Amino acid sequence: MVDNFGTAYSSLSSLGRLPMNSLNLDRSLIFRLGVDPEDTAIVSASINLAHSLGWEVTAEGVETADQLAQLRELGCDMAQGYHLWEPLTGEEVSASLTTGPHR
Repeated sequence: MVDNFGTAYSSLSSLGRLPMNSLNLDRSLIFRLGVDPEDTAIVSASINLAHSLGWEVTAEGVETADQLAQLRELGCDMAQGYHLWEPLTGEEVSASLTTGPHR
């Protein structure tokens, strides 16, 4: 997995040589998705690149319904963020596993 894609060691030149099967898109790329055409193009290209390499893609930091809808339209495989679920304590996680989501 490449975590925090677009930062530090995850340059494009090394992607094809890494033993990976998934890509996490950093929340900084998701923040202006659908608002800034350049950010949207980067997210779209990243999803397409990952899929062409046979990888699954997770978007981090999804905070709005619009971001989630845009990611679905772009073919993103998974998402995580406050829009989907707020942070939970260990006890809350245990309870939700037996009773269902807390929302």
